[in-house]
Amino acid sequence: MGRGGSRLTRLDAFTKTVEDARVRTTSGGIVTIMSIVVVLVLVISEFNDYRRIIIRPELVVDKTRGEQLPINLNITFPHIPCELLTLDVMDISGEQQSSITHGISLTRLTPYPASQPLSTTSLNLHEDTASHLDPTYCGNCFGAPAPERPDSPRTGCCQTCEDVREAYASIGWAFGKGEGVEQCEREHYAERLDSIKDEGCNIAGHLSVNKVIGNFHIAPGKSFSTSQMHVHDLNQYFASSKEHTFTHTIHSLSFGPELPSTVRHQNNPLDGSTQETSERSFNFMYFVKVVSTSYLPLGVTETNEGAGLGAVETHQYSVTSHKRSLLGGQDSEHSTTLHARGGIPGVFFSYDISPMKVINREARAKSFAGFLTGVCAVIGGTLTVAAAIDRGVYEGALRVKKLHQG
Repeated sequence: MGRGGSRLTRLDAFTKTVEDARVRTTSGGIVTIMSIVVVLVLVISEFNDYRRIIIRPELVVDKTRGEQLPINLNITFPHIPCELLTLDVMDISGEQQSSITHGISLTRLTPYPASQPLSTTSLNLHEDTASHLDPTYCGNCFGAPAPERPDSPRTGCCQTCEDVREAYASIGWAFGKGEGVEQCEREHYAERLDSIKDEGCNIAGHLSVNKVIGNFHIAPGKSFSTSQMHVHDLNQYFASSKEHTFTHTIHSLSFGPELPSTVRHQNNPLDGSTQETSERSFNFMYFVKVVSTSYLPLGVTETNEGAGLGAVETHQYSVTSHKRSLLGGQDSEHSTTLHARGGIPGVFFSYDISPMKVINREARAKSFAGFLTGVCAVIGGTLTVAAAIDRGVYEGALRVKKLHQG
């Protein structure tokens, strides 16, 4: 090949042996077969590792604005009927949602311990519009301002017992069982309260609240605000002959859709939890720290406008809890703790929004270049080790043979 060829020949790192100088042995054939099997197994393992999808969590500052926080809840109260429960929401911006009915349903339960479903209704248990009455009928509100109802056929009137209750609540009057109220006596309101006093209640549904610091709570009686205070009419709750309590089981509480099981290593902290009390005047408080969370499947990226199509936007949370008797005094479990007197019985959830956001991003465990590098390493390493083994077996066989001949 001339002078150029001879120069390249001196650079050849892969020296060859002539065919006559090669020796094939049985042990070499066995090592070759084993090497091929090992290479195939390791290459398949490398391919599976290349195809494997892992979750890479990231922590960033949450830059979203003006979003709503979805709340999904399912809570059972075995010792208090649905008629006495009210669900309210308040937040730091000053917005209040009282006696929430939209998106919430509650199920009447048979007396404890059976607690079997009786019927499911909306939180508005007074859907009687008194359509059977004289069209000219206008119920008395007994000195309270009539509630505004867009669907009511007449304005300035209290057509039902519920209308009177709302009118009383709007100015902070206690209602009781509606004694002497024509509408309530017509609807047998007091008798109905007595008939359901042993029932329990399950509250389930969805809320949408401002994504700011706030709280939602389930407490007895109609709620109203006066002098910048949030108050509940507790007359019916304490006047009942039944010793109602706020023993409860939280079947589920979440803030948004569930994450895929590959990311969700455990259930929500409060799912399946139960709190018990034998006191009527008792308060349960849960302090929840909510963290925005995104799940980005493989190929989905996050833009300035938010996560792309196919992403899951939800929230995770941590929680601490506290409970106390509203009668005040020394804590039954901690002798050095004293509780203040007063408050509203019920279950309260105070939520705070974390400024950080967790992004769970799907990604390949290794790149295609990494896969090729791994395959080359497997083949080269296996052949190198196999050659060393074969050389050792061959040299050992020769020495043993010479010993026998000598």
